[in-house]
Amino acid sequence: MSVAHTSTVDTPAGPFTAIVAPDGAVLASGWTADIALLTPQIHATLAPSEITPKRDLGDVTKAVIAYHEGDLDVIDSVEVRQKSGPFLQHAWDVLRTVRAGAPVTYTEYAELSGRPAAVRAAASACARNAAALFVPCHRVIRIGGDLGGFRWGLPVKRWLLSHEEA
Repeated sequence: MSVAHTSTVDTPAGPFTAIVAPDGAVLASGWTADIALLTPQIHATLAPSEITPKRDLGDVTKAVIAYHEGDLDVIDSVEVRQKSGPFLQHAWDVLRTVRAGAPVTYTEYAELSGRPAAVRAAASACARNAAALFVPCHRVIRIGGDLGGFRWGLPVKRWLLSHEEA
């Protein structure tokens, strides 16, 4: 590929870092200041040859700040680029339809993804999501309201869900 850019923004949930392609599409993101935790999540065919720091990532940085300030829908318009097989690609698209303040269970997410018996596959789609926040895997919880897992930690997931309920 080419040179991608990265930037970290301080948020109430912790430092949030994004790696974006030259055209501004998010390749990976999450609540960390360490890009070494993000780069393994980028599919090999999308991996940049170089990642350089940038103070501001334009629309991506604006969306991260606006989301954390309360504009929960601003993340919907941010372009994301992930690559995998057909089920994961579809499941990630479905995640982008789960609205803020209306989390779904892993079972409901499997149903929404068109494979009601594939609850583990749906959970795997969440676990393999490289573009946290923009593909809101934090909006999937266990039956009964338990949080389940989250790559960036349960305190971050709890903060995000509380933020979206407010």
